[in-house]
Amino acid sequence: MSTTPYQQLDAWIDAHFDEEVKTLQALVQVPTDTPPGNNAPHAERTAQLLESFGFAPEKHPVPAQAVKDYGLESITNLIVRRKYGEGRTIALNAHGDVVPPGEGWTHPPYGGEVHDGKLYARAAAVSKSDFASYIFAVRALESLGAPLKGGVELHFTYDEEFGGELGPGWLLQQGLTKPDLLIAAGFSYQVVTAHNGCLQMEVTVHGKMAHAAIPDTGVDALQGAVAILNALYAQNKLYKQVTSKVEGITHPYLNVGRIEGGTNTNVVPGKVVLKLDRRMIPEENPAEVEAEVRRVIAEAAAGQPGITVDIKRLLLANAMKPLAGNQPLVTAIQKHGQELFGEPIPTSGTPLYTDVRLYVERGIPAVIYGAGPRTVLESNAKRADEHLVLEDLRKATKVVARTLFDLLS
Repeated sequence: MSTTPYQQLDAWIDAHFDEEVKTLQALVQVPTDTPPGNNAPHAERTAQLLESFGFAPEKHPVPAQAVKDYGLESITNLIVRRKYGEGRTIALNAHGDVVPPGEGWTHPPYGGEVHDGKLYARAAAVSKSDFASYIFAVRALESLGAPLKGGVELHFTYDEEFGGELGPGWLLQQGLTKPDLLIAAGFSYQVVTAHNGCLQMEVTVHGKMAHAAIPDTGVDALQGAVAILNALYAQNKLYKQVTSKVEGITHPYLNVGRIEGGTNTNVVPGKVVLKLDRRMIPEENPAEVEAEVRRVIAEAAAGQPGITVDIKRLLLANAMKPLAGNQPLVTAIQKHGQELFGEPIPTSGTPLYTDVRLYVERGIPAVIYGAGPRTVLESNAKRADEHLVLEDLRKATKVVARTLFDLLS
C-alpha cells in the first residue's frame, strides 16, 4: 500500500520523537539566563547536537566589545545551510536566550523533566522547543529523499530578549543571510503575522539627599518619582481608548517593571531610577510615541520643585506588519495545522514583540509558528514552571515538515 509524502514525514517524526524529546532536554539543560547573557556555551552545545545529526553548523560569534557594550557577556549565533537545488531559501529561526527562571518552581528550571506529557524547563516553550521542532522537521524532510528545489537555513540566535540586534539583526547586517521566506519560533494554534512594537526607557529622577531628621534640607527624589509614575499610569487609561484593527492585539499599554533608589531608611532619597516598557500597536508611530512619553515625564517633573530627570532610551523595537509575500507560508501552515490539530489555525497578531520584525524590515516575508499552546499564559513562559505539551511539539514538527515539503517540492 503506497503512502503519501505527508504520511512518510509524519511516520518519520513519530519514529524519532523520543530522540526529539531528548534533544530538547539537552537544549534546556544548558542555562542561557539573559541577563547576564553568557550564551556562547549553549551555542556550542547546540552545534554539537547538530553535528551529531550530520549538519555543518556555522558559528558566528559577535565581537566581544559589541556584546559587552550591549550589556551581555557572549553571543555566538548559528546558521545551518541545507541546499537542495535552485529555488527559494526558507529560514527557520528560534532564539536560545531566556529570562532568568525566578522563584516558585516546583520542577528544576533546567532539569527538562517530563511529567504527565509535559516537559518542564525554562525555555521549554519559548523558544528552545523550536530548536528541536525545526531540526527534526528538516531531518524528516531530507529522509524522504525526494527531489527538492531551493533550500533551508536554520538560524539559532541569542539576543531576542534584548531586542535581536545582535542576533538576527547582526546576521542580516553582516550579509551572512538573506532568505526568501522565514518561519520563526511561535505557538501551534495560530499563525502570527503581526506584533506590537516596544519602547523601553530608563528614567533617572534626581533630587538632593538629606538626613531624614532635617528633610527640608533635601529634595525627595522618590516623591518626584511618584508624581511621574502617577502621570504615566494615567496614560494607561487613555491608551485603552486606542484600539488596533489587528486581531489578537488590543490597545497600547505601559508598564514600569523596575524601580530602584535611595541610600538608607534615614536618608531622603536623592536619586530614583525607573525602567518602563511601552507597547506600541502596529498602527502607532514609534517616534510620536517616544515624544509623548518624554513629554508626560517632563511635565510631571516640572511640577515638582527641585526635581530633574534624565531619560535614556534602552530599546526601540518596531511593530511587525505582514508582507504580502507571506501568503504561501500562511496557506501551507493553516492547511496542515488544521489537519493535524483538528481545528482551524487562524492568523492573528500578538501583543508580544519579537526579533522577527528585523527580517520583515529587510523585506523578508515572515510568520511566527512553532511548538506551544494557544497563549503565553498557558505555557507559563517567563514564569515559574514553564512547560511544553509534548504532543504540541510532535504535531508542530509535522506541520513545519509538511510546509517545507510543499514550498520546496
